[in-house]
Order: sequence, then C-alpha cells, then structure tokens
Amino acid sequence: MTTDFAVKIEQWYKQHKRALPWRETSDPYCIWLSEIILQQTRVEQGRAYYERFVDTFPTVRELAAASEETVLLLWQGLGYYSRARNLHKAARQIAALGAFPSDYAAILSLPGVGTYTAAAIASFAFGLPYAVLDGNVFRVLSRYFKVETPIDSTEGKKEFKALAEELLDKKHPSLYNQAIMDFGAVVCKPSGPECVLCPLCGSCMAYAHNRVQQLPVKAKKMKQKTRCLSYVYVSTPKEEVLIKKRAGNDIWKGLYEFPLVESDEGLSLSSLQQRFPVGKWSLLEHGFVHQLTHQRLLVNFYRLELPKKDSSLQGVWVKKSELQNYAFPQLLVKLLSRGL
Repeated sequence: MTTDFAVKIEQWYKQHKRALPWRETSDPYCIWLSEIILQQTRVEQGRAYYERFVDTFPTVRELAAASEETVLLLWQGLGYYSRARNLHKAARQIAALGAFPSDYAAILSLPGVGTYTAAAIASFAFGLPYAVLDGNVFRVLSRYFKVETPIDSTEGKKEFKALAEELLDKKHPSLYNQAIMDFGAVVCKPSGPECVLCPLCGSCMAYAHNRVQQLPVKAKKMKQKTRCLSYVYVSTPKEEVLIKKRAGNDIWKGLYEFPLVESDEGLSLSSLQQRFPVGKWSLLEHGFVHQLTHQRLLVNFYRLELPKKDSSLQGVWVKKSELQNYAFPQLLVKLLSRGL
C-alpha cells in the first residue's frame, strides 16, 4: 500500500520535476553513468560532463575500449578521480559480461557502486523495489519524521534504511525514488528550505517543532589536513615542458602534474633550488589555496627555465602545446589559466 507521504511526494514531482537528460531514458548504461558523475557533483555541473561522456562513448563497449588516460582527460575538473577509474573498470566488466547486469546484487558488485547507486540503477533502469538513501533523502526523512539519530552513525544508517524501505512505493519505485531525491534538492534544501511552499509542511515534525535547520544530525566532524606543495614548471627555449604521472594511492592518482616537492611547512626557494639543475627561476604564484573536501592545499608555483632538456629529471618531456592532451588536477588547470 502506498503511504500518504509517498503519494504527496509523487504528486509534487509530477508537477515540478526537473528536466534532466538521464530521466529521458531507461538505458542502464546512461543511468549508471549519470549516477557515478553525480556522486560528488552538483546536477548543474554534472549535466555537461554526462552529455560529454554520452557523446564520446555512446555505449558501454566504447567506454570500455577507451584508455584510462582518455577517460581521465574527459573527467578533468570533476574531482574525486577514483570515480573515473572505477567507471572505466566497471565498463570493462560490463562489456565482458555482454550486457548491463539487471539484478541488485550484480549491480552492487561493480567497481565504484555502493548501496545507494545500486538502488538507484536497479529502480530507475529495471523498476526493482529498492529504496535510495542519498543526502537529499536523509534530509527529507530526518526533517519530516524528526529523526535525531545521527545519519552517519551505524544506528542511524539502520534506522533510516528501515524507514526508507517502509515508505517506498513498491509498485512505482523509480517514480518515488526520483521524486524524494528531487524534493530534497529543490524544496527541502540544506539551507533556505522552501517550507512555506512545501506540500508536506502541515505534517512535518521538524517544522512543527522549529527543528528544520538542526536536522539532519551528523555525529562526526570533518577533519581537515593542510599540505604545503611547491610545483615547478620546468621548460626549455623550445617550449618543452616536464610532466610526470601521479601514482600511489594519494589524491589525483593517474593524472599528470609538474615536478612537485611537498614539505611540512612552506619551502624556501633556496631549499627548492638545491633539488633541481641550475637555471633561471621565477615565482608564478605564492600561497595559492586550493580546497578539497578533506584537505587544504597551500601551493607555491615556480617556473624553472633550462637551456635544454635535462635527462636527470624524472618525468616526460612534452611540447607546451600538447599539455591540453593530458589530464591534470584542477589545481594545476587553474594555475595554468593564469598564464606563464
């Protein structure tokens, strides 16, 4: 039986839903692609990337056949690059299977797919009765039912999961899931919620108890780490530039960067110069701040002009005009856009 809550949410959605390209298809490839892009990205920004990916790779087989570097270059600027690497891995798995998996467990087993994403794909593409729980849904449920259990606690996750499954319209899971997600994004927003226009306002427990701005509750506070980075743009009179591909399990794995020296505190120019061949130095940017979710990067950006390529330096020499063919972290894209 469809709950009164679900009925009101769905009625609102039918009148006010946002027109988004991935809602105009039942192709699981397109739906999966949109969900991966939107995991840590606003709809406004994600839409352009979605359209770019679909234009470049119309099918999952074409995405699977691409190189990782091509995928990362297309992803450049979206951040959280592990999403792009997992997207590529999953595409290859799907291509090997011969078709997109159509059951929840198989979808959940794909790289980069968690319980929310699996539920979204299962319900949107295949009409399976799985309730989604993303930030928007947590917020709507916590406010409407005045649930004060922290959403990032084990107890909270269980409580909200049970509540979401109880409310799910099992006959129309795609409609309901998209409706409550859109409702959270458009009406029950994190700040400045449209309570006066909300069709659920009369029965919303948080509104009745003046608790809207205090919900949902999070138990953990985000820890910020500060890192000091000194990047060196090494070039020659022939406009050859030294770049290096990042490895390991740090941020930006698989992307390219310029020679980097990281230090606990800001590094003096004289200390930096000792690590490189003799050449002409100039400071391009000092104290540039780049904010990531859990990290604050303090960056100095230098230029070192050498008379010719130096084989003692690790990396790959490329033409300056070819830099656009390599995927760089958005930090370096910003610094490069300021001119050299």
